[in-house]
Amino acid sequence: MIEDVFKAIPLGILLAFTIGPVFFVLLETSAIKGFRAAFSFDLGVVLGDIAFILIAYFSTNKILHKIKDDPSLFIFGGILLITYGVISFIKCKSDYKKDIRNAINQVVVKRNYMRLFFKGFLLNFINVGVLGFWLGIIIIFGPKLEMNDDRIFIFITTILITYLFIDCIKILLAKQLRNKLTPKRIFKIKRIISLILVLFGFVLVLQGFFPNEKQKIENVIQDIRKL
Repeated sequence: MIEDVFKAIPLGILLAFTIGPVFFVLLETSAIKGFRAAFSFDLGVVLGDIAFILIAYFSTNKILHKIKDDPSLFIFGGILLITYGVISFIKCKSDYKKDIRNAINQVVVKRNYMRLFFKGFLLNFINVGVLGFWLGIIIIFGPKLEMNDDRIFIFITTILITYLFIDCIKILLAKQLRNKLTPKRIFKIKRIISLILVLFGFVLVLQGFFPNEKQKIENVIQDIRKL
């Protein structure tokens, strides 16, 4: 269980630093209205993630139970991540600032926490890319967690808690982050995250093509831990 937690933390950090409209609305809300308003918005975003997680899990659960030991699952999951990363990389070149400005303009002056909560949910839920991300997570890590409901629950919960914790830090540092995040830096961060996803996807594809080598490496790691 502890290993599952440590595997989930980096994914939570990666998710927290995925830059898009939600990222900027969170910073803008914090700067204009304060911590509580931004946190309410962020809880709505997390609810959107939970909705996508449930969709991803229940739509793939039966299939993954049947093919969880099939190496081709790693190939499929890897291709899914590579595709997601490549699309994100290409979109970096497009004019995303217009979408960001439109999202920020939706931040209202009144501190209506419930309205902000639903705004966070809707802004996240209309992003199909988020569903693709969680589908990739379930398809890739579900079999590694032996499709055990308790382990998957702890794994996903750790990702969301890590994400929320990092977001709280972002909310507290909102003004500083807004000044530091120039268009050039945003462009670089988005590209780096996209390349990390592509690299991780290639690793999974290789694991699918060479499952025996993967098992040998895992055995060596276990032997080292016993020393």
